Amino acid sequence: MFRWDFRGEALWARRMKRTARWIGTTALFAIVALCLAIVVVPHFLDRVYYRGSVSAHFDGTRFFNPDGEDTFAPAPGGSRGSFIVRYLLGTDDRPPWPKHVAVTPTKPAARIEGERMVATWIGHATVLVQTNGLNILTDPIYADSAGPFGFGPKRVAAPGVAFNDLPKIDLILISHDHYDHMDLTTLRRLWKRDRPLIVTSLGNDAVMKDIPSVARDWGGRVTLRPGIDVIVTRNHHWGSRWFADRDRALWSSFVVTLPGGNLFFAGDTGFGDGKWPGEARAYGPIRLALLPIGAFRFAPGQMQAGSHVGPVQSAEISARLGAARAIPIHWGTFRLSYEAYDTPPRLLRAVTACRAITGFAPVAIGRPVEIPAYAPPAPARPLDPRCIEPAVGTLR
Repeated sequence: MFRWDFRGEALWARRMKRTARWIGTTALFAIVALCLAIVVVPHFLDRVYYRGSVSAHFDGTRFFNPDGEDTFAPAPGGSRGSFIVRYLLGTDDRPPWPKHVAVTPTKPAARIEGERMVATWIGHATVLVQTNGLNILTDPIYADSAGPFGFGPKRVAAPGVAFNDLPKIDLILISHDHYDHMDLTTLRRLWKRDRPLIVTSLGNDAVMKDIPSVARDWGGRVTLRPGIDVIVTRNHHWGSRWFADRDRALWSSFVVTLPGGNLFFAGDTGFGDGKWPGEARAYGPIRLALLPIGAFRFAPGQMQAGSHVGPVQSAEISARLGAARAIPIHWGTFRLSYEAYDTPPRLLRAVTACRAITGFAPVAIGRPVEIPAYAPPAPARPLDPRCIEPAVGTLR
């Protein structure tokens, strides 16, 4: 005869109630934690890197481009969020890139004395410039990826100078706080090894925390020795280490005044009002300019973006600087936008040919380039768009 086990049913019911209470309590804590995260995390990530007086490019809390703010614009064809998702998923029909590019690394001289100048493109925006007994390094990055915690675009070209083959570095220029320009691990290694002078713009010293550096506003100057100064100069960009801390630190270009002609490092920049190259030129003749030409296409046929210049505008910057020699950087190392791997140098060759600009041509990663003594460049011709149409039509 079947008998119902009331005690078992009651025990089961109590267990179910306890389970329901546990699930409910856990869900409640999860909701509270999520709400707290939404409130707290953005403020935690939104670090205040700089406090100072309001200026023509600082509103008291964040920096901005005084020539107009176009760096917030989403990528063409959708929102910024959808662009990032399509980029990460590889569903944006980007031209294929090589997974690996062969590089023949070099071992630079320990020093280059006198007014002789030798420049070695190490990759991306990292260039070693040797002159007057100084070893100058721009935005050094030796990481395998350009992003936080190992995420981000992967390096396709090894550094043109192995870290252990770098000569003792005297001066490092840090243009802004993006991961492909401020590699904290590399900076710590360089500081521990060489104790260089690190010059940057306002707020970036706080981002670098334990790495001693000197931060200046646009127009600020740091003297290395008589006749050799670092001047922090204006460009057109933005800064952030996290999504929430946008523009808490200032971006910049640099002029290094040198006997025999100055060095100009553009950092990472858009064109903006196009007046800032003339401001840099006012400090004296530019013997060598380091100018970005990559990460400019986010839609088919695009020639530039608010934050980045392509070869067309970079050639114009070179002309406005009056640079005797220019080396194109910020291409061919990390895949940051939609153009094909070789689109930047191919387009640059077409533009400089059309404009009769000499001394601005792609160089190989890791190949030392002797920079001639300064001589005023011949005036560039205006760009006739019809001249570059055949080249543009074959590029992605």
